[in-house]
Amino acid sequence: MSDAVKDRKFIVLFNWFDQGKDGYLTHEDFQRMAERFASVAQEEDQVNATAMRDAVENWWGLLLAAGDTDADGRLARPEFIEAMKSSVTSPGNFESAVLAIADALMSALDTNRDGLVESQEYAHMYSALGVSPEHGSDAFRRLDRDGDGAISHEEFRTAIREFYLSDDENAPGNWLIGPFGEPA
Repeated sequence: MSDAVKDRKFIVLFNWFDQGKDGYLTHEDFQRMAERFASVAQEEDQVNATAMRDAVENWWGLLLAAGDTDADGRLARPEFIEAMKSSVTSPGNFESAVLAIADALMSALDTNRDGLVESQEYAHMYSALGVSPEHGSDAFRRLDRDGDGAISHEEFRTAIREFYLSDDENAPGNWLIGPFGEPA
């Protein structure tokens, strides 16, 4: 993937995770995002809520270890982008941080336990995660690769992999949280 495309995707992530909107990512930002992810789960679904919190905490630890070059306990945008490229997207780390969140999120969204995320469940995710609903239906349509009106677990994982790892600027997974050229 060209660095320019990768950088654009990771800038969208940075802006989305920067909950304090101060131009830095902090542990508090990640804790707030962990709670957003956990809020997707129903109240009685503590297994998935806990799994998402733990995976977000793991992600923060990976970022801090790889990217906090000035040891100030926070990450500026360039530090975040480099840590994403060098550490978080490496195979073992990607599985334990990003895909762990995706798997628990998919399970939490699938409230009727049919193995699929329908459009209203996907819209709930957008709302809970603070993603603008403006592009939600278009994103859902792109991620529903087989056009059956639902996103399977494998389609969701494929979208996650494409967003973080694909070298195709036009991959459907780039729409995971809306068009990657726009802030989340």
